[in-house]
Amino acid sequence: MMLIIGAIIVLACVIGAYAAHGGHLAVLWQPLEFVIIAGSAIGAFLIGNPKAVLSQVGGAFGLAFKGTMYSKEDYVELLTMQFFVFKLIKTKGMLELESHVENPHESTIFSKFPSFLHNHHAVTFFCDYLRMLTMGSENVHQMDDLMTEEIEVHHHERAAIATALQTMGDSFPALGIVAAVLGVIHTMGSINQPPEVLGHLIGAALVGTFLGILLSYGFVSPISNIVRQLYENEGKYYQCMKAGILACMNGYPPAIAIEFARKSIESDFRPTFYELEAAIEAASS
Repeated sequence: MMLIIGAIIVLACVIGAYAAHGGHLAVLWQPLEFVIIAGSAIGAFLIGNPKAVLSQVGGAFGLAFKGTMYSKEDYVELLTMQFFVFKLIKTKGMLELESHVENPHESTIFSKFPSFLHNHHAVTFFCDYLRMLTMGSENVHQMDDLMTEEIEVHHHERAAIATALQTMGDSFPALGIVAAVLGVIHTMGSINQPPEVLGHLIGAALVGTFLGILLSYGFVSPISNIVRQLYENEGKYYQCMKAGILACMNGYPPAIAIEFARKSIESDFRPTFYELEAAIEAASS
């Protein structure tokens, strides 16, 4: 939503101020200039990025439109789910986890938390490490290192998408100059035309530079920035699971283990102790 609002503000301020100064809006309608800039940017984007990045760009734009990765409610659900898992471990032992981690979509615990259950990567991450606990992994430091490494790999993959979008945004001004140069070449080839024709051609050439700069700093670069921030927020979601699992491995009671997890959440999304307590009571009833 904020992306749409921001885009409207950018266009209203730029185009509105231009029109208020007496500029002719029809001059800005140069579809071939847009084809040169946008088309060459997309082509360069395809050249410069592997298939793994290209396949996720659409999702990145969708995420930018959504404007959020995880909400406070998602974190409350995650913490509540961890509480019940750690309580099961504490009361019935590690082997009771096997049926839940092997078939999470049939688990009586995970099925209570649909937002988490529908997050394929998060479910895989959490269940993989619980499975290792059932198999006898007891070295907390090794598990810490392993989870850190996996989170860093995931972050690196996500960061590649944001970096690709930023690189694309940075290319627009230069590609706008390319379009402008082509326009000047076309103008010089028509030097024998009357001044009004030459003026139109020069205006069309300058529109290329204008479009390149506007697309870069008004749209694509800001989108890449919000995508990067949202992917970093996703990393905190995994850090929350990591903190809870490590606390559980260290033998802390479930209520204390989820406090370790809760403290790892950014302040904008972190529920209070009492909010979490109320959520656990509601899920227990």
